[in-house]
Amino acid sequence: MVLRIEVFSSDLDAVVDFYTRVLLFSLDRDERDASPRYVALRRGAVRLGAAERHDIEHLGGRRPPTGTEIVLEVDDVRAELAHVEESGWPIEEALQERPWGLTDFRLLDAAGYYLRITSR
Repeated sequence: MVLRIEVFSSDLDAVVDFYTRVLLFSLDRDERDASPRYVALRRGAVRLGAAERHDIEHLGGRRPPTGTEIVLEVDDVRAELAHVEESGWPIEEALQERPWGLTDFRLLDAAGYYLRITSR
């Protein structure tokens, strides 16, 4: 079994910019000139699709505890954090060592989805 995630945003350009520039995904499929507009991104085994949809009224509903936390495990969480900081993207929660033995930081993507970048 493999997990793929689909997110929804009114601004696919911002989503592509975030995932390619800030998190170093590659753009595998670009249908921003089609109807409906859609993009597919990939980094390693992670596949992420983004479909254009109208804005939702309350982006806070995408965050825990009512929304979803998207967890991305990386080999070097400190290097990931350094790259995100160099990109200028805001960090929601600074790098922390967690009681369960992992180290992570958290941020919101361009569409308001809550991401945890964590050590393996």
